[in-house]
Amino acid sequence: MDKSIKELFDLSGKVAIVTGGAQGIGKGIALRLAEAGASIVVSDINLESAQATVAEMKKTHFKAVAVKSDTSKVADAERTVQEAIEAFGDLDILVNNAGIYPFASTESMTEGIWDKTIDINLKGIMFFTQAAARAMIAKGHGGKIVNIASVDGFHPTGNLLSYDASKGGVVMLTKALAKDLAGKGINVNAIAPGAIVTPGASGGLSGMSKEQIDAVTKAFLATIPMGRQGTPDDIGRVALFLASEAADYMTGSVVVADGGYLVG
Repeated sequence: MDKSIKELFDLSGKVAIVTGGAQGIGKGIALRLAEAGASIVVSDINLESAQATVAEMKKTHFKAVAVKSDTSKVADAERTVQEAIEAFGDLDILVNNAGIYPFASTESMTEGIWDKTIDINLKGIMFFTQAAARAMIAKGHGGKIVNIASVDGFHPTGNLLSYDASKGGVVMLTKALAKDLAGKGINVNAIAPGAIVTPGASGGLSGMSKEQIDAVTKAFLATIPMGRQGTPDDIGRVALFLASEAADYMTGSVVVADGGYLVG
């Protein structure tokens, strides 16, 4: 063993971009990477929210900047990477977290819903990864890329057709990128979260009464062997592992963090 556990998880001097990092899973990941010593670029389409997260992080003396970016736009991917390098001098880690999950059945699906979901959830990962990989290669070192997939990439929830298709795509794109970039020293892995308590997920229950929400929650918890929903920090911890030297021999893997939902 050439390094201690503390050394393996030390991200001091590393620079990370977290897309959709202003809240929810993205924020949970950003906080853990920052705690390990990384300088963080909180990339989000909501700049005000990203700035609030950065302000919170700086109170703990974490190094962070906020960047407004739309993951569906290739130009924003390139600009975000450049802003990371301008702010901190390098780029070592990319976490592709930004995503949307509009509800729509087969009958109600529209071209607009489909295209927007695929553009943000799948196209965004491709081109943010491309921009990050080019920067890492130009700097003469490898890096770590972590994609946020979903259990929906393996098991459809229902009425989330575009989301499920996009996350299935993320699983395979992760493997394809891993194979393509392994020779460049860039590890590409994914996390497939299950039900995570986030502001966005809570918004999906808006319009329901407390009794209805309680009933839905109880029924859903019955499908999770561990008996609870996850937290953003549950995913943040896995992301820290995949971004660290502890995962140096992993690439093309999808780590499921779902409380046992898929095996339940």
